[in-house]
Amino acid sequence: MAVGQIGNFVAYNAAPAVLVTPLGALGIPFGAMLASYVLKERLNLLGKMGCLLSCAGSVILIIHAPKSDSVTSQTELEEKLVHPVFVGYLCIVLLLLILLMFWIAPAYGPANIMVYISICSLLGSFTVPSSKGIGLAAQNAFSGSESSERAWYLFLALLTVLTCSILIQFKYINKALQHFDSSVFAATYYVVFTILVLLASAILFREWNKVGIIDCLGMLCGFTTVSVGIILIQVFKNFSCSLKNINTSKMD
Repeated sequence: MAVGQIGNFVAYNAAPAVLVTPLGALGIPFGAMLASYVLKERLNLLGKMGCLLSCAGSVILIIHAPKSDSVTSQTELEEKLVHPVFVGYLCIVLLLLILLMFWIAPAYGPANIMVYISICSLLGSFTVPSSKGIGLAAQNAFSGSESSERAWYLFLALLTVLTCSILIQFKYINKALQHFDSSVFAATYYVVFTILVLLASAILFREWNKVGIIDCLGMLCGFTTVSVGIILIQVFKNFSCSLKNINTSKMD
């Protein structure tokens, strides 16, 4: 898991977040297939279709994703972090998090799965931009240049935000898994988390500025296909559905 997270961090600094975040869902179909062969867990027909749809949707995402990042230096990153639109977005997210964590979650969290999912997903909108920003700041922080001191402050600030958001996410994911089915939580969390992370990345990095209408539709279709595949794998994994059952019902 640690190696996987390091790989995630490297990916966010090597490719646009709008591509990396949806592709994170590939861990679910690969995990389901490995569990089928290694742990002898049952993967029904819907699960196999879900794995196929997830891989097909990922290919569509790769084809239509932005080809390059819009932020390539620390100076550009600092300018975008203090942009009024992004600052306004952060204020709204912080207000929602305060309301959810201190008022809504204690009262309605155990009864409504969307409360915990909303908290974790909103925190994710800090996690991904912070990961990408740390990589950019680190380039100057360890370079020994005149701007290295300012880069160090930015690096430490983003690292603190990243660490706090991850720890709080772990806390509420554990709470969610105590009250709700893990399959339903994982599928719903993936969809909401991806949407909010893409929104935060679009506001901060503006990766969609150079994407045409055809590529936008392609990204939407790819994301929808992956989401349907994840739902088939996770939500319907206990359904008794196989080609043998279908043939038997036809004979009857």
